[in-house]
Amino acid sequence: MLLKDLATFVDTRRTAVAAGILCAGCAAALFIYLTAAPPSDPLGERLEDSKRYLRQMEIYGGKANVLASEIRERFAGLWHGRALAFTVGGLSALLALAVFGVLRPLPPPVDPGGAVRADPGKPDR
Repeated sequence: MLLKDLATFVDTRRTAVAAGILCAGCAAALFIYLTAAPPSDPLGERLEDSKRYLRQMEIYGGKANVLASEIRERFAGLWHGRALAFTVGGLSALLALAVFGVLRPLPPPVDPGGAVRADPGKPDR
């Protein structure tokens, strides 16, 4: 009976930790979203968006250079303003899911005949 109580305690603790991570992450994401400053360039006109700049980048480094630059800028944009709130929320949900899944106890070992062994450390005789 003690083993069943321990399993219930571990299951409750695992759920509480995952829920705590999720709640803290969502609260932080909401705080970031509400306090984020608006974008500094409302028109969205940047040097990196001009045709001349893109053409020069393609001449110097090829299409891979242009693609790498776009990927780098998009990734850097995840860590600023309101996009950061969505990043924090998503990462906290993934972390809570990982904690909930990783801390799940393994099922008891089963013999090839289908019987569950009482003590997995001792071999059957």
